[in-house]
Amino acid sequence: MKTPTRNIVWFRRDLRIGDHPALIAAMEGAEEIVPVFILNKEQIDEAGEKLLAYMGQSLRALDKSLGNRLHIIEGDAVEVLRDLIELYNVNEVHISAEYERYGAQRDAKVEAAGIKLVRTGSPYAVAPGRVVKPSDGTPYKVYTPFYKGWCAHGWRSPAKTPKEIKAPQPPAKYRAFRDFPLPRGAQIIEAGEAAALKRFKEFTKNGLDSYDENRNYAGIDGTSKMSTYLKFGEIHPRTLLANLGESKAHDTFRKEIAWREFYADVLFHNPNTDYEYYAPKFKEMRYDKPGAQFEAWCQGKTGYPFVDAAMRQLVLEGWMHNRTRMVVASFLVKDLHLEWQLGERFFAQHLVDYDVASNAHGWQWTAGTGTDASPYYRVFNPIEQGRRFDENGDYIRRYIPELAHLSADEIHEPWLFLDGYSHGYPERIVDHAVERIESLERLKEIKAEKPEQPQRPSA
Repeated sequence: MKTPTRNIVWFRRDLRIGDHPALIAAMEGAEEIVPVFILNKEQIDEAGEKLLAYMGQSLRALDKSLGNRLHIIEGDAVEVLRDLIELYNVNEVHISAEYERYGAQRDAKVEAAGIKLVRTGSPYAVAPGRVVKPSDGTPYKVYTPFYKGWCAHGWRSPAKTPKEIKAPQPPAKYRAFRDFPLPRGAQIIEAGEAAALKRFKEFTKNGLDSYDENRNYAGIDGTSKMSTYLKFGEIHPRTLLANLGESKAHDTFRKEIAWREFYADVLFHNPNTDYEYYAPKFKEMRYDKPGAQFEAWCQGKTGYPFVDAAMRQLVLEGWMHNRTRMVVASFLVKDLHLEWQLGERFFAQHLVDYDVASNAHGWQWTAGTGTDASPYYRVFNPIEQGRRFDENGDYIRRYIPELAHLSADEIHEPWLFLDGYSHGYPERIVDHAVERIESLERLKEIKAEKPEQPQRPSA
């Protein structure tokens, strides 16, 4: 019997079969595909437990959609691909293009070893580097003009889902599925392409048309919850964009997708800003060293209910509402005077939807060190943010049982009421009003003009 022609599809941040250009390209060029996911030990060691648990579930969902033909192999990418190319007499290796530093370097290493990679599509509606200023071809540094340019550039319609995928049955040694355990008590959303499509259908029906009004309220189900599915590529952003209209709510949702693409573009042009300051002058600012206050922030025990509820949600669910992400980030940098990288790393260890570009530059935006057009002066008031976006305190009560007995008027400032601390809630670790002033004073220090050094007289 004649051996069928075969191409490898190397899955990475694209764990789906729908709207998958690289998969379609591989299928068009061969009679069978060899679907593979390579487990990298270094990445596994660095990743958070909840993210790994989710990834394990997502891979099983992908395997099911491929008729249990997914090759799961732990090892070095070059060695794994060479073995598969030899075993199956593979013609080509197909991938979705990567733009983040780690993925780009990994792919460059593979190609340097003599393995050609065929790139089709990417994890974005518009790949990083494509949207530039028409005047001079340079990248945008501010979101609003980027958004206009991004919309003007446009994107393709979603690719069709293949009806039948032919693939060989993997040998047992290439079925290295791992069940990564969840931390005790932790909860994560259902993984997989089917779950992503189901959630988006529900959101489209029940939440999209009111998204502009409801997206900021932490205590209600007013967001799409698509971030985790986008992170793992269980759904493509083009699928989310395909049927959006021009209403304010729809445009607001479109803008949120564009924020993800903007941050990916910024990181692409400034690859070190996943950890380094986008605005280098802020490296000179006077910061405090992490200690007991940082630990209190991590544990959701700052004494500020809206902050603490958010931090406890993060640790429990591996996810946090976008509004509260900004509030807790502002609190860390501008109330505790700690560097944003500390928070970014903590988020990386707990977020199931951890995306290096969105996480790093979301932190830098709030910290005032990134692309915000009015940077450091924006200081989120944790009390007012709670009153505004969790008016009745439902979100706080959900994650802080120590405050469940308080009324809506009391719950945002428990220190003002005799019964506020009766159930073990901690006292405030700082006074926000005082620390806000301190934060702005530290800003003045790096903005002050440095005196000219006296010139040494000529000999």
